[in-house]
Amino acid sequence: MTPLPSAISATSTTCIAVVVAAGRGARMAADLPKQYMDIGGEPLIRRTLQAFCSHPDIDGVLPVIHPDDAALFADAARGLNVMAPVSGGATRQDSVRLGLESLASQPPAPARVLIHDAARAFVSAPLISSVVQALNSHPAVIPGIRVVDTLKRENANGMVYETVKRDDLWRAQTPQGFRFPEILAAHREFMVATLTDDSAVAEMAGLEVTLVEGEEDNVKITTTGDLDAARRKWTTGVSRTGTGFDVHRFCDGDAVTLCGVTVAHTHSLEGHSDADVAMHALTDALLGAMAAGDIGSHFPPTEAQWRDVPSKIFLSHAAELLSSKNGRIINVDVTIICEMPKIGPHRTAMVERLAAILGIAGEQVNVKATTTERLGFTGRGEGIAAQAVITIILP
Repeated sequence: MTPLPSAISATSTTCIAVVVAAGRGARMAADLPKQYMDIGGEPLIRRTLQAFCSHPDIDGVLPVIHPDDAALFADAARGLNVMAPVSGGATRQDSVRLGLESLASQPPAPARVLIHDAARAFVSAPLISSVVQALNSHPAVIPGIRVVDTLKRENANGMVYETVKRDDLWRAQTPQGFRFPEILAAHREFMVATLTDDSAVAEMAGLEVTLVEGEEDNVKITTTGDLDAARRKWTTGVSRTGTGFDVHRFCDGDAVTLCGVTVAHTHSLEGHSDADVAMHALTDALLGAMAAGDIGSHFPPTEAQWRDVPSKIFLSHAAELLSSKNGRIINVDVTIICEMPKIGPHRTAMVERLAAILGIAGEQVNVKATTTERLGFTGRGEGIAAQAVITIILP
């Protein structure tokens, strides 16, 4: 096979999701490429990107787009924490290879990649986790659905001439996961072949491909009928609102962490984790909207493993749980209550941090601050309180 690029780091542990969105959607017979069509008020591709942006196992999201779609993509991905898009090629296989080459040219290259079709907007967090976890012991992993229908083969006249045995047959889905060096080398070696998915490329290279259970909801939107069904799925649902409130007292230190942002101060906040009072309130609000308990039931403060950990872990867990229920966030509003430190200079960074963790746009997040006019424990400078409100949609 072609030698691997020097950019690949043997010690890299990162996992990048490559979202392939360079197709023209010819079978849709529409003026707009299907990945930019509206589903429940948002472009299809945006929903796909959000699924990976909010997943704790994914360290970066690389979109591969058609060069003519730069403006469409910029509008669809506005506010999302994705890598700069790469231009795709004439075929899906070309597009994937170009995406992989882009990663190899930006050291250190990732250890693993997930390759996903932008047209599969209903991919869930548990399915992503399943593929990533299987990569710990296998070089290539694909999700699939076992075939249960009887299969027929037709002739040129549209007549059935054979019944195909369905034993051991699976319908392949994405995301398909691979160890980066192996799949890059495979795509380079078989770039002139005409193959329908990346696992076929891996098979030609002699890689062992392992199956994990896929999901019926993880459909690929190909026809206008698929699009109509997707729109019905996203436009029907129940609006739920959750609230959260948290308090942490000051202790010795020189900085506090609020909404994932470190803010210099005369004291720190006391807590079992990093004591990010604002993110704790938001995590409770999201869990509450799902009727899924509170932060303490998921991450008991009596367990040593949660000591001093960043609160991003808690909020990411709640976001993953929402994704597993096929839910989505409408908006987030966080209020930080304190006399000091001043929140205003850090507000933009806080909004961006929360939006990145939740995989939503910045305009869906609001962070504000207030005081209690020097009344109560916050007024006396003994600690910081925070409250949060979140609205979600559940099917």
